[in-house]
Amino acid sequence: MANRRIFNASEKWPPTKSTRSNEAERPLYAIVKEITGKSAILQTIKDYAQQRHNVWGIIARNREQNFALNALMNPEIDFVTLLGQAGTGKTLMTLAAGLMQTLEQKTYSEIIMTRVTVPVGEDIGFLPGTEEEKMNPWMGALEDNLDVLNKTDDEAGEWGRAATRDLIRSRIKVKSLNFMRGRTFLNKYLIIDEAQNLTPKQMKTLITRAGPGTKVVVLGNISQIDTPYLTEGSSGLTYVVDRFKGWAHSGHVTLQRGERSRLADYAAEVL
Repeated sequence: MANRRIFNASEKWPPTKSTRSNEAERPLYAIVKEITGKSAILQTIKDYAQQRHNVWGIIARNREQNFALNALMNPEIDFVTLLGQAGTGKTLMTLAAGLMQTLEQKTYSEIIMTRVTVPVGEDIGFLPGTEEEKMNPWMGALEDNLDVLNKTDDEAGEWGRAATRDLIRSRIKVKSLNFMRGRTFLNKYLIIDEAQNLTPKQMKTLITRAGPGTKVVVLGNISQIDTPYLTEGSSGLTYVVDRFKGWAHSGHVTLQRGERSRLADYAAEVL
């Protein structure tokens, strides 16, 4: 994945057509690895927009998704933050990358997903059952995205998809924030969803649970804060994005383009 080129500020960038090869007509996607004076070392990234590089059947539909999948699939990046409005693909890409690295590559032993339980409307009261059963009503996004991911394998047939669904669910654990303190997660793929509703202290409590070999992915939409005690400036999501921006083993992508539907995109823009 790592093709490097030293780019000097005196060069014309991007290269003109006369300096490009025929197969280099596609846009250059690269990350800045190092800056020294007027020179920067660029490292090209993997093109997840191509079907042969699909992640659990998912391909990148835009530039930001391509960078996000590169961060999610890179074992050298331990902490990833994805921001974006509803429908930009945050949860879908994160789950696809988690399943790929858990079930196929065996990088992680299981996926752990958690989120703060702040209701949008009136609270429906106490919920019966175990910890996971209590969390199920809050995990609609997980179920929706698993349905999409389970349909990507058309050749498996109904029985094959059912077996895959059972295997996937056995590797995904849903945990409540209330029981996180004191725990240590080893070789886990930890997803913190709806992180805009977390305080900086709650965010620190969660991230410091990560043990050796664990990757933490934080998802959120800063414009959808549901708790009256937080603002865009005081949210734990804003806090960690700012504090981790200089660390070499972290990655942040703000997803701009919605891919859910034209109705969802328009509603997010005008409402």
